[in-house]
Formats: sequence, C-alpha cells, structure tokens
Amino acid sequence: MNKSYEVEYCNLELRFERRQIQNLIRDLIQEGYSLYWSETEGQFLVSIRTGRKLVKLHFQRMNSRYKIVGDYIIKDEKLSELLEKLINDTRGHAVVKRIKDRQIVIENIMFGEIIRLVEVSGMEHRIIYQKKPLVTIEEMIKAFQSKRAEERAVVLRYELDYELCVLQEALEAKDEEAVTKSKERLMGLRSEMLQLEL
Repeated sequence: MNKSYEVEYCNLELRFERRQIQNLIRDLIQEGYSLYWSETEGQFLVSIRTGRKLVKLHFQRMNSRYKIVGDYIIKDEKLSELLEKLINDTRGHAVVKRIKDRQIVIENIMFGEIIRLVEVSGMEHRIIYQKKPLVTIEEMIKAFQSKRAEERAVVLRYELDYELCVLQEALEAKDEEAVTKSKERLMGLRSEMLQLEL
C-alpha cells in the first residue's frame, strides 16, 4: 500500500437498494478485508478494518432504500476503488479530494460522472477539466420567452384540484391503495409546481 495515498470523500449523496450494500460487502470479503456489519431500524453500519484503522460506512434507511451519510478519509487504495465503484454504480454525487505529494486533485462528481477536475498546489489552483453545460444561452432565452410554463400552470392547477377530489373520495372509502396512488400523483404534481415556481 502507498503510505502517502489518501482520498477524502465529502458531500456524498448516494441512494441505493439493500442489494447494493450486500454486493459491496461481498466485494470487500472477496478482496480479503476483515469486516463486520450491524443493522438497526434506521441504519446499516459496515465496519472495515484497513491495517490498524477501522473505517465505518454509515447507511441511513430511507423507506425501502438507503443513503450513505458522512464524510470519509480513506488511506487504502483498494477500498477507495470499491467506494468509487459504488459512486459510479449508483450514479451518485460526491466531492473527492485526492491528496498526493503536497498536491490535491479535487473531483466534483454528479450522477456518477466527473463534471469538474481541479488541481491545487500550494496557493495555486488550475482547472484541468470542466464539463460543458448541457443548456446553451440561446436555449435559456427561448425557455424564458416561451409561454408554455404559464399555459401548463393553468392546467396543472386543474389537475391538482381534481387529484385532491380523488384523494378525498379514496380517504372516505378507506381504499388504501387508491390513497397511496393519489398521494404519489400529488407528489409528482407538487414537484412540477416547484419546477415552475408556482
């Protein structure tokens, strides 16, 4: 193991199924790591021994899925590779700082893809790579001039009123399945309203 090897993972935003945690545990065991895990109602904890250090990965339960929480400093190259595979597989977000020989390389990852790469050396920093924005200025101008948002807002309010009536009927009929479906549709409408800034 390279003694100067160090990677810091910050602002991790990874969401995944329980099966992906089990796959990570399987990969760690196959790589020869000594580890144990425990589970409570609200979280899943995986403790991995790397030399004299113990790295604890915290997975917070969110309904039927999990989310990794916390910042991690990893000084083990293989463990770092496995964590990056998890970021990639879950199409997650993270800020990854690679510290090597008084230099820091910072990767901004969104949806499992590097969008910005910056090298910091002392007081100087330089951008090695930056992904171009997907939306051009011309497209933004067209979007602002478009009346589609206003037209959709009117229809959206009618859809919201109708769905609230459907929910009320489902609640009165004590139809749990219809209530759940209606609440999901309302969440979708709410999300669209937030996007339209209503």
